[in-house]
Amino acid sequence: MDSHTSSDHANLLRFTTVGSVDDGKSTLIGRLLMDTKNVYDDQLEAVRKVAKRKGEEEIDLSLLTDGLAAEREQGITIDVAYRYFQTPKRKFIIADTPGHVQYTRNMVTGASTANLAIILIDARRGVLEQSRRHGFIASLLQVSHMIVAVNKIDLVDYSQEVYDSIVEEYDEYSRKLDIKDITYVPVSALKGDNVVVKSEKTPWYDGPTVLHMLENVHIGSDLNIRDFRFPVQYVIRPDLNFRGYAGRVVAGTVSPGEEIVVLPSGLISKVKTITTMDGDLEEARAPQSVVITLEDEIDISRGDMIVRRHNLPQVENNIDVILCWMGNDPLEIGKNYFIKHTTRTVNASITKLIYMFDVNTLHRTDATEHNLFCELITTPHRTDVNTLLLNEIGRAEIKLTQPIMLDQYNKNRETGSFIIIDPDTNFTVGAGMIRGAVRSIEETIHAEGKTDIEEELPVKVEIEREPVSLKEREERYKHKTAVIWFTGLSGAGKSTIAKSLERILFSTGIHTALLDWDKLHHGLCKDLSFSDQDRIENIRRAGEVARVFYEHGSVVLCTFVSPLRCQRDQVKALIPEGRFFEVFVRCSLQTCIQRDPRGLYKKAIGGEIPQFTGINAPYEEPLNPDVILDSEHKSIEENLKALLAMLKRKGIIRK
Repeated sequence: MDSHTSSDHANLLRFTTVGSVDDGKSTLIGRLLMDTKNVYDDQLEAVRKVAKRKGEEEIDLSLLTDGLAAEREQGITIDVAYRYFQTPKRKFIIADTPGHVQYTRNMVTGASTANLAIILIDARRGVLEQSRRHGFIASLLQVSHMIVAVNKIDLVDYSQEVYDSIVEEYDEYSRKLDIKDITYVPVSALKGDNVVVKSEKTPWYDGPTVLHMLENVHIGSDLNIRDFRFPVQYVIRPDLNFRGYAGRVVAGTVSPGEEIVVLPSGLISKVKTITTMDGDLEEARAPQSVVITLEDEIDISRGDMIVRRHNLPQVENNIDVILCWMGNDPLEIGKNYFIKHTTRTVNASITKLIYMFDVNTLHRTDATEHNLFCELITTPHRTDVNTLLLNEIGRAEIKLTQPIMLDQYNKNRETGSFIIIDPDTNFTVGAGMIRGAVRSIEETIHAEGKTDIEEELPVKVEIEREPVSLKEREERYKHKTAVIWFTGLSGAGKSTIAKSLERILFSTGIHTALLDWDKLHHGLCKDLSFSDQDRIENIRRAGEVARVFYEHGSVVLCTFVSPLRCQRDQVKALIPEGRFFEVFVRCSLQTCIQRDPRGLYKKAIGGEIPQFTGINAPYEEPLNPDVILDSEHKSIEENLKALLAMLKRKGIIRK
């Protein structure tokens, strides 16, 4: 059983390469393998002999990755090929996926477990439908990081103009997607430009190489370490004295002595021991595989889930999902299918197809419009228009015969995803991402129609509207408003970066406001100490002030350690969706202690400041920040460039 630690996870990057046909995916991987010395001499010699036999000057690096005979014969990738390599900094698992539209399902398979996606675009052909399709699927699958590699830049004479036009077009498209971190790189996989080594032929490009991005992208916060989820895979009962529950921690952490609840039964107990092949653990965390024993004898079987008592998933049997259809036969409304979710398999039927996606425009076509469209064009291969065909993506409702324990996919990829199996063939015919439970209009109004203040007060309080609306302010100021929340350890450089950003924004005519700990500590929050309760109140006040500035038309820059995710989530909830951006300023504790601009670490180490973050109080890294800034290894200019790119991509500031 695999017992990887969290540090193993942070040092292992899973990434996928996608693109249209002949964009150079396999060649890029071959270049990475060869230039990082991860190819055996006999493999390289065999490829050289092939090139010599064909009379070619350049060796065909794709032959290092195309493993099937059919792939080598056609010169294309037709199945997901997994490759493994490592550098002194990190280990990698690559999923090389096909480019043909008929193999979209393979791309879904390859990207479903990826931390990062490399989308290749041929510089000669520009942004194609497949380029958009793959970005859209990566966004749906919540792949946190993306590199857009504009390949074959050598075939357009290393033209900056061509590169910039492709970046501008794809950047415009990607703004509509839920992509948190995107980087563009001009490369020539064949020649090696900007893949492993920085190219002298693109002096106009000052960004990182592909390998530098792969080695340094931060994935430690990609895992959900807050919500403990342990689907039981197997019950171990070697004798009457031992009953253990084997499985993988798919999210969160757990320790002996913690109170848990078993779902769906709802029985409560405490963790007795956590065991691996290497012995007992004091703590287990995602993605470790372990055996858990409990203090009480409880009837637990495969498919049950162990969670914390006060941190529960949803238990539902009617779910709202996004589906990618992978079967050769069309989806059948009402047909009996198997749904495999974590370790639980249940019978289910798809009761309703709500709409389909057009990957080019991201337009959502509902079932009625879709039916009419198909009738008008008399699509010959469709016998039922209320369906999904191979590789089509849509939103649907599914009814399960037994409940499953789920989280929304954007919160937890493991408990928010599932596959659909056809019981007649035992083939996997679909993959889905859970949006939540299906609710009626009445239930939605009941759940969302009331504000917290209405529920708490005996009479309804009318909140007076502002005399000048936010829309009017944005039209007057000619820019959108937002709250940019910088979080990180004390001394990481949050204020330095924020102040530099404010100067840039102010110089372009943008209304700004800068809030930091110093300003609030000497005024609004001077009555607060370093206690846990006062820290929470400090962030609450900061959030309320940020909201006021936001509502009055400013781009608000907030620099606070804000060590707990719940604190940052509380502030985020005050700001409309799409206008709050979490910026994680990453820096090692050792470097922060060396900097110690206010001498706070020295006081904390000396015992003068109790519960100081990083010394004797925890810091919870963001799970899905909008951008990560490396203040330890990158210059202020590099970090500012990444920040401005994010704000442009999100439409807050103009290009």
